[in-house]
Amino acid sequence: MPANGDGIEFWTGVGNGFYHPLQRTMDIIDKLFGHGENITAVQMSVRASVVFFITLILIRVGGVRIFGRRSAVDTIIVIIMGSVLARGIVGASPFLAAIAASTTMIAIHRVLGWLSTRYRGFEITIKGDHVLLYSNGKIIMKNLEKTSLSKEDLEESLRLETKGNSLEKVESAYLETNGRISFIMKSETGGSES
Repeated sequence: MPANGDGIEFWTGVGNGFYHPLQRTMDIIDKLFGHGENITAVQMSVRASVVFFITLILIRVGGVRIFGRRSAVDTIIVIIMGSVLARGIVGASPFLAAIAASTTMIAIHRVLGWLSTRYRGFEITIKGDHVLLYSNGKIIMKNLEKTSLSKEDLEESLRLETKGNSLEKVESAYLETNGRISFIMKSETGGSES
């Protein structure tokens, strides 16, 4: 610090005409990103571009599973991240705070995923478990009701997943944790296919 006055004057340039390089950098960032909700279209575009690449990195770190499996946890992460990042783009929340919150969401997702792979009970609590809907030639109506599905929903999934119209060739059907219905087909020799 110079001996010619207050140290604050040295760093801010107040009184001695000095303009610190960090202040110059902050001014450039402020012009590019803006602050608050009164940002220009260019500033919003810069924010959106930066958020795109940061989100790409976060998804790579978090794993594409976030968008692939679509369990309840995955859906929650996607919704919250989208909301938080959108607020950062439009200036409704501070930009760096939005990035930090999104990074935190990815970290939470990773920790929950790690715990789920280690502890089956935790996995069932967080993600749920599959539900048997059809077995041994019979639709299990109480499980259809429990999952808020109709017989027509089961038959529609049968057509979409197996390209068939009849449950006769199906050994069992499950509502999976991602909301899709899976079908285990009977094998030609009488047992189930693996």
